[in-house]
Amino acid sequence: MTAGTTAPGRAQISARTLRTDRWWVQPAVTVLVLVAFIIYATIRAFANDYYYSAPYISPFYSPCLSTSCVPGSGEVALFGDWWKLSPALIILIFPLGFRLTCYYYRKAYFRGFWMSPPACAVAEPHGKYTGERRFPLVLNNLHRYFFYIGLIFNVILTYDAVIAFRDSSGAWGHMGLGTLVLLANAALLWLYSLSCHSCRHVMGGRLTHFSKHPVRYKAWTFVSKLNTRHMAFAWASLIGVAVADLYVALVAGGTITDLRFF
Repeated sequence: MTAGTTAPGRAQISARTLRTDRWWVQPAVTVLVLVAFIIYATIRAFANDYYYSAPYISPFYSPCLSTSCVPGSGEVALFGDWWKLSPALIILIFPLGFRLTCYYYRKAYFRGFWMSPPACAVAEPHGKYTGERRFPLVLNNLHRYFFYIGLIFNVILTYDAVIAFRDSSGAWGHMGLGTLVLLANAALLWLYSLSCHSCRHVMGGRLTHFSKHPVRYKAWTFVSKLNTRHMAFAWASLIGVAVADLYVALVAGGTITDLRFF
């Protein structure tokens, strides 16, 4: 399929775009933020250190499923001593898959990295358009399944936030700054997931008459309102998970002391 300004039926305009604003700022910022996150997340995932300081555990390492996990950081060891790599590498494929296949993130990295297209009313440099019918983009069709798995991780990270109301000895009824950090991270992840297009389809898809399904209609209406802010939740949750990991790493490494409220 021919694409771009030379496509049949398109106006023959020699200029790449007639826009006079700084349209390139948004895709440039997208690339910078995503590259920064990828570098940080990769370093932390392979670090295999400073991810647990009772009662806080980094979202990059939760659930910790290896016998090599720091004592107290994992309750279920599905991977034995044969697993020599960082336990973060066991689980990160799932939240990574959810974000890579996300409808919003697809728009973001298509524009930012592939310039397909870089912005509205700006011609893309590619001569052909094949859609998402070939590997690896065809894997984007797995998004709905990553969404379901992502909900499981949200439950686990919410559990981690609840556990954060304990102190380092395990006694309940305590709270520190780390508690608020993990609570905020869990809340942002839920907002990101519930505002997802797949969630909206689960709530209201395949229905002919909303009047016959009032409960699903109300749920669909609620999710649809969240969906209008899906982009904001996508970025906020991405930054939130990095901040949560960084905070736990700084506390676990002894760089800072957790501020305890009670």
